[in-house]
Amino acid sequence: MSGANGATKSYDVIVVGAGHNGLVAACYMQRAGLNVLVLERNDYIGGAAVSRSLYPEFTYSNCSYVCSLLRPEIMRQLELPKHGLQIIPYEGGCTMMQDGNHLALYDNHDALRREISRHSKRDAEAYDRYSRDVMRQCKFIKPLLLREPPDPTSFKWRDINELLYIGKRFHNMGEERMYDTVRFWTMSAADFLDEYFESEIVKAHFAGSSIIGTALGPRSPGTAYVLLHHYMGDIDDTVGAWGFARGGMGAVSNALGSSFKASGGTIREAASVSKFLVRNERVVGVALDSGEELYASTVMSNMDVKRTFLETMDAGDLPSEFLDQVRKFKIRGSSGKLNIALDGLPEWTAIPKGSPCTRGDMHITDTLDMMERAYDDWKAGRWSQRPYVDMLIPSQIDPTMAPPGKHYMSVFVQYCPYELADGPWTPEKRKAFGDTVIDAIARQSPNFKSLILHAEIRTPWDIEREVGLTEGNIFQGELTMDQLLFNRPIPGYAQYRAPVRGLYMCGSSTHPGGGVMGAPGHNAAQAVLRDLKKVA
Repeated sequence: MSGANGATKSYDVIVVGAGHNGLVAACYMQRAGLNVLVLERNDYIGGAAVSRSLYPEFTYSNCSYVCSLLRPEIMRQLELPKHGLQIIPYEGGCTMMQDGNHLALYDNHDALRREISRHSKRDAEAYDRYSRDVMRQCKFIKPLLLREPPDPTSFKWRDINELLYIGKRFHNMGEERMYDTVRFWTMSAADFLDEYFESEIVKAHFAGSSIIGTALGPRSPGTAYVLLHHYMGDIDDTVGAWGFARGGMGAVSNALGSSFKASGGTIREAASVSKFLVRNERVVGVALDSGEELYASTVMSNMDVKRTFLETMDAGDLPSEFLDQVRKFKIRGSSGKLNIALDGLPEWTAIPKGSPCTRGDMHITDTLDMMERAYDDWKAGRWSQRPYVDMLIPSQIDPTMAPPGKHYMSVFVQYCPYELADGPWTPEKRKAFGDTVIDAIARQSPNFKSLILHAEIRTPWDIEREVGLTEGNIFQGELTMDQLLFNRPIPGYAQYRAPVRGLYMCGSSTHPGGGVMGAPGHNAAQAVLRDLKKVA
């Protein structure tokens, strides 16, 4: 890009990747007075948070599909509702059982307890204790989400202050709760739920959020934290609530893009970055696939840590021990996605027609054993034969996503491997994977198959190819204890700054991790602004 006199144009900051975290970071830096350019390799913004029309008159939330984790502070500060973002809360949820029964979830506390008591009066009594204890963990970690994690080996005053802040919060929990917290962060979801509930259906429903997007099973250590990660969001100050972005998840990215442009920022689509430019041990810009070079005093990568350092930088520009740690960072593909256009509403064998519990997330895995066997298939290099699915029909609440009388269904699937034991993914294998998922849903809905107008089937390989997420991992890295807080992504580099000056990380590989949260982008922007002395 050149100015009127033919000179190469430079920027204060170039952000690589117009996923939601890159856009959040760009918004904050542009509002602070910097001249920011965002580069996106696709011809649309949003990364995994996109809305696309792949079948006439239908809008799909292509990859990410629900909203809750987006920090309310970010929504307010960037004025996202003013730029068109509207979140519509779920009205219920359910897990269907193989014997024709079901567990329904309702927003109304008393109705929820009555429903749980249908399966176990003891579990209905335990539910309040469970909610209280999970909420206690949320209250501990939520203030850490929008803070830069400390380097525990550093003697810098900021790192010491942050360690003291975390230590004080931990100490203030009291001795018993401190022990509980350490146990919680390292235990499996199955063990955690066993301490509260006896009913298999109740445990299976709550365990679902512990495996979403994760290459672990419900009995794997560390999955209790993944459960918490999905519990930390809120909608209209209702903690743990989930909802739909009106118009699909692309509405989140579009609102961020509108906010950024309203502040004077620039987005270039179809501008794929091939390499970071390094001069005198400092990143000074980027080279595009077209050969064009763009320059900035600061470059920020919204790509995951492996793509940032293993694919877009020369190994000679980075410390060898750092590269070794990047290679060991766990980013494993385990999730598939189906987007389905329906000619009407499915009828469910296990759920009364018109029940509000279908106006939220619906599942068909009713025991932990069934969930664990699905994980066993993944470990063997094959997609789950009886998969865990997270189904939603957002068009019941958001009529913008489908024509009148027709409906859009989003189906998120665990487990689906990135690499198959019997060789690479082929169109035939992709179809067979999709058929397995559709057959699993059809066992609970006699008219489901007859309603299907179109189905987009996406494996981890497809997600990686389209969105740029390594192995299709939606969190840009496992959310296990060894990859959290000051270990995310690499010990010593959890403060959003790369080993090479001028380069920063803002993707979900950084603290506090994945989901459409925006916190990594916010925190990375604050790191840049502090370094440039734009904020205190």
